[in-house]
Amino acid sequence: MDSSFTSEMFYNAGSIAAPTASYLDEDIYLQEDLDVFSVTMAVLYLVVCIVGLAGNTLVIVAVLKLDKMASATTVYIFNLALADALFMVGLPFIAIQNFQNHWAFGDLACKLVMVLDGINQFTSVFCLTVMSIDRYMALVDPLRFARWRTPRRAKIVSGFLWLFSLLPVLPMAIHFSARDGLCTVDPHVTSDSWWLAFLSYTFVLGFALPSLVMTVSYTALVVTLRTHRCQASSPSQESHCLETQVTKMVVAVVLVFGVCWLPFYTFNFCSLYRMDLVLTFARGFEFVVLLSYSWSCANPILYACLSESFGRHFLTLLCPTKRSPSVHCNPDTERYDLNDTNGRDISVVA
Repeated sequence: MDSSFTSEMFYNAGSIAAPTASYLDEDIYLQEDLDVFSVTMAVLYLVVCIVGLAGNTLVIVAVLKLDKMASATTVYIFNLALADALFMVGLPFIAIQNFQNHWAFGDLACKLVMVLDGINQFTSVFCLTVMSIDRYMALVDPLRFARWRTPRRAKIVSGFLWLFSLLPVLPMAIHFSARDGLCTVDPHVTSDSWWLAFLSYTFVLGFALPSLVMTVSYTALVVTLRTHRCQASSPSQESHCLETQVTKMVVAVVLVFGVCWLPFYTFNFCSLYRMDLVLTFARGFEFVVLLSYSWSCANPILYACLSESFGRHFLTLLCPTKRSPSVHCNPDTERYDLNDTNGRDISVVA
């Protein structure tokens, strides 16, 4: 589920879910206007926004200028970076509402920001999920899956992911409004059971199902790599290096996804059953909302650290006159064939 989609619509500036908002003493937000926590969170929101926009913009430029979306993988990476960058655009609006405890941008802006924010967040998760399947096909049997991994098909799939991301958002769009000075959902049109159902299906679509698909795809990929290496009569250094790098990538991607999103969903469900909601819980939820946004900052960092081809692209963009370092172990997998037993060094592109 989109973080602002819940934190602002359901939790009113990082406070509590709409069904239980009435149980929260409003006086806790009328304390010092510029307390340390509020200032710290405002600075962190700004940092996440800047880093997220800069990192994902760099990925977009690298794909368009240096790679030109020449492979299915880079098509997915482009759409992932685009969704992450657009996800950051709504962050200043949410940060200002959190800081001031007031929505100052009008009803139309409230609807647009929250709907677009939700679409971008779900698209980002869906793209990362599809990329895990793409990585499996690219490594396990690239010839067999070649017709499914063309840039044209990847663009069609990406377009479908953007459209599919509308589903979790549209049911809520009619209830978005700048109500009582906050961009929120009218609590009078929903019940506790409705909220629980909504949280449940967005949790499944936005976290549980993507986590399952990524875990299965990446586990099968690592197991296949290890099996092929063990069965080879003379395992090459290239195959061992590839297995190590892919394993690191798998652990990093799944771990970062879980760390950034699981606390957010945990707070979502806990808020539905807490009747003694206090300032500590509200501030804790505001922090996990920021943590969920930071996931969009982590993706380009993962590209640079775990993908040597993207690392070279970044270096070319940032330091055009500096030559890229020689590559000794390339973890990228676009044209790596497990069935190639000739022991050749294979140049691959992420």
